[in-house]
Amino acid sequence: MKLEKRKTGRPLSFDRSAALKAAMLAFWRHGYETTSIADLTSAMGITAPSLYTAFGSKQQLFLEAVELYAGDPAERARGFTAAKSAFEAASQLLNAVAIAYTGDETPAGCLLASATATGSLEAVDVQRAVASVRHGLAAQLAARIEADIADGLLSSECDANGLADFIVAVIQGMSVLARDGGSRAQLVAVARTAMMAWPVKT
Repeated sequence: MKLEKRKTGRPLSFDRSAALKAAMLAFWRHGYETTSIADLTSAMGITAPSLYTAFGSKQQLFLEAVELYAGDPAERARGFTAAKSAFEAASQLLNAVAIAYTGDETPAGCLLASATATGSLEAVDVQRAVASVRHGLAAQLAARIEADIADGLLSSECDANGLADFIVAVIQGMSVLARDGGSRAQLVAVARTAMMAWPVKT
């Protein structure tokens, strides 16, 4: 039986990684639904057919952009584990957020927060994906808090999930503040104030 050689697609004529980063910034600046294919192709420097060939659809492109933005969950977990305490992990996270949300070369605020959708079926899937990233962050931080409870650094009465959700809620609030024009100093002050609410074992 003679096997036909499978035809391969044409090689990409552009830097896929650079195009993805450009798309991420476009989504970050304008949100998911209000960013059109024309906006994306203009930002990425490619044609619409090239976009669909390389990424499949606008939704798939956005989901890849979210992965690029959020970073490697395993690497983040290692960072939390390497911190001296959950307090240090949370404090470092909030300060990193304050810097990221006020960058000179990136839009203000958080890409995940700017992805708010208006309710189309496609957008609902996008919202679920975004929520999954936030839930994953909260779960990783909660695990680090639980480790401190087990080690006696925090009281056994400490609510690990509630405390992790508090930090995530502060992060989202910091995004709104940045979008409203808040400075890095303001966001750092919010981070510092939020950490004052961290429970202390008595």
